[in-house]
Amino acid sequence: MELTDFNPDDVCGFRVTEFRARKDYCPTLAKGNETMKRLFIIAASVALASASANAADMAARPYTKAPPPAIAAVYDWSGFYVGANAGYATSRNCWNFESFNGLPFTAGQGCHDADGAVAGGQIGYRWQAAAFVFGLEAQGNWADLQGSSVSTPAFVFAPGDLTINSKLQAFGLFTGQVGYAWNNVLLYAKGGAAVVDNRFYHTFTGTNALINSSDNTTWGATVGAGLEVGFAPNWSVGVEYNHLFMERETFSFAAAPLGVATTNSIRQDVDMVTARINYRFGGPAIGRY
Repeated sequence: MELTDFNPDDVCGFRVTEFRARKDYCPTLAKGNETMKRLFIIAASVALASASANAADMAARPYTKAPPPAIAAVYDWSGFYVGANAGYATSRNCWNFESFNGLPFTAGQGCHDADGAVAGGQIGYRWQAAAFVFGLEAQGNWADLQGSSVSTPAFVFAPGDLTINSKLQAFGLFTGQVGYAWNNVLLYAKGGAAVVDNRFYHTFTGTNALINSSDNTTWGATVGAGLEVGFAPNWSVGVEYNHLFMERETFSFAAAPLGVATTNSIRQDVDMVTARINYRFGGPAIGRY
């Protein structure tokens, strides 16, 4: 068969002079190309549908809520509080004779220290404004501060036969406070009124026999400072120093038992250090972002 006998409409067309297939001479090839395009579009659609179905079948990613911003705990010193304290104190006592059995008699008797333990309690109220803390407090303490010295230059019959004795038995403080807080750490100063209960008495040096005595209550002033730390909800511990100024006052010494009545002026100062623990009624802290 010769090449010129092929029909280009029935067979993929060959020209007489070229053995080459062309679309315009081969309708069957053109139809095949169109069929391949349709098959590709169908396959792509099926793949896309399958991917969408797989995505729909996958479990939804769990939603995690963002954590809230951190809140700093700020200690709040406001509120009523009660507590206890205990420590050590010393007093300086300086004596002078003013009269002897009603007759003016001025003579120095010297000074001595009295020291011992103190223990008691306190109650107060504080309020806080920003980092500043203000407060009012009442404190009452039992005390056992005792001391004595031989009177000089005054004496009864001979130099050195007279001893002066001091015993501070109790005291109270009524103070205002102002302080600055670093969260749960409070540094404060205080000041106000002080009252002390004393027993002063004369004895003979050699026999310790009582000559006369004076029991009295004296008012004065106090200043002090303290450091307090909150260590648990509503609880705090601290240490405090106080100085008591008791101005010189004149006291009458009873004549019994030896019939010797005197008046003596005594000046007293007290220094004390105490450890404290307080329980505060109210919230221990407030939140601040």
